[in-house]
Amino acid sequence: MNRLAGLKEILKRLGRVVVAYSGGLDSAFLLKVAIDTLGKDNVLAVTARSETYPLFEYKEALALAKKIGAKHLTINTRELEIESFRSNPVNRCYYCKKELFKRLNAIKERYGMEYIVDGTNLDDLKDIRYGSKAAKEEGVRRPLLEAKITKDDIRGLSKKLRLPTWNKPSFACLASRFPFNERITIDGLKKIEEAEGRMHRMGFRQVRVRLHGKTARIEVPKSFLSFGLKLKDRIVRELKDLGFVYVTLDLEGYRTGSMHEEVGSGDRI
Repeated sequence: MNRLAGLKEILKRLGRVVVAYSGGLDSAFLLKVAIDTLGKDNVLAVTARSETYPLFEYKEALALAKKIGAKHLTINTRELEIESFRSNPVNRCYYCKKELFKRLNAIKERYGMEYIVDGTNLDDLKDIRYGSKAAKEEGVRRPLLEAKITKDDIRGLSKKLRLPTWNKPSFACLASRFPFNERITIDGLKKIEEAEGRMHRMGFRQVRVRLHGKTARIEVPKSFLSFGLKLKDRIVRELKDLGFVYVTLDLEGYRTGSMHEEVGSGDRI
C-alpha cells in the first residue's frame, strides 16, 4: 500500500474530523485529502487568529479553504494573555498548542466530530516540538505521521493535487523570532511581521527576522546570501526605518529552530 492510500485508510477510520488548519503546506494537504476521502460534510477546518499569525497568511488560508470547498471556522486565540506563553520559556509552544487544542476539542464536541487532526509529518521528528506534549494530552491524531509521510511526499502529492501550497516555504509563528525568556510583545510581533513583509517584497520567499533587542538578525537560505549582500543597502534602510539600530545577515543561513542553539535540545515528538 502506498503512503497516500495508507493516509486515506487512516482518515476513513477516524470518520469525522476537525482539521487544525493554518493554510501552510502540511495542513492544506491534509485538509484536501480529508475532504476527498471523507466528504466535505465530515471535515471542518479551523484556523486560529492571533497577533502571532500574519494577516497575509490568514488571507491565503481563507482563499485556499474556499477553493478546496472546505467548511471553515476562524477562532481568535489569546496566547499573549497567557503568562506562561508571553514570558517565552523554552517550552513556550506547549502553552500555545494547549490553548489551541482545548478550543478545538470544544468545537469537536459542538459540531459532533470525532477527532482533531493536525499536519505533523515524519520530518517533524527531526525538530524540537514542545507542542507535541499538548497534542497527546488533548487526544490529537496525526495522520500524516501515522502514515509515515515526509515533507517531500507532501510537496510531490500536493503538486499532483494542484494545491498552490506545494512549493510554499515553511512558516512558524512570529513568536519564534524572540530569544527564549525574552518577553513577547505586541509591538515586537508587529515589527517582525512588517520587517519580514518588506523582505518578501524584495524577493526573499523564505526569511526569518530574529529580534535581538535593537538588532535584527536576518536568516535567508544560503543560496540567497549573495542576493542579500547585493541588496544590503536597501535591507538596512528598510529595517532601520522600522526602528532597528543594527541589521545583520546570518552567514549560517536559514535553519529551523535556530533559537534553540542557545539553549540546547528538548523534547521530541
